[in-house]
Amino acid sequence: MASDSEEPRRATREEMREARLPLAYRDSCAHLLIPLNRCRTDNFFLPWKCVDERHSYEKCQYLEFKKRVAKMDELRERKGGARSN
Repeated sequence: MASDSEEPRRATREEMREARLPLAYRDSCAHLLIPLNRCRTDNFFLPWKCVDERHSYEKCQYLEFKKRVAKMDELRERKGGARSN
């Protein structure tokens, strides 16, 4: 298993197109969404069938969110402004 600091394999544009992912979901976690969607369709969207795939995808989304927040905080610090909330 890859560590969190290691860059995961990214899905290519061709893979995302073949998986018919909507444009809004074609991000750095798409490589995990493709097998999750495949599992969901194969198992008639039963929520308890694709738990591992869903957990991996949601963890990836969370880590990406944390990176964006850290980047935004860094930009705010450079600008000298404070957070509004």
